Amino acid sequence: MKITVKDAETGNKVNMEVEDDNTIEEIIEEVANYWKKNPGAYVIRYGKKILQAELTVEEANLQEGDVIELIPDPEGG
Repeated sequence: MKITVKDAETGNKVNMEVEDDNTIEEIIEEVANYWKKNPGAYVIRYGKKILQAELTVEEANLQEGDVIELIPDPEGG
């Protein structure tokens, strides 16, 4: 399915094709590399919720067309 990841710092967006068994950590690594950022310093926010890195796309209840945000880790990376 297709989702959109938004960089909260810049407002840039990237469309991604993900599978139900992809993890949030894999998404972070892919977009962090794309934007040349340190993947360890970022988390994914979906609405008001921070998604745990070990969750799969399915466990996080992401749906086709969802927009998630890459944000700096509030706990420090």
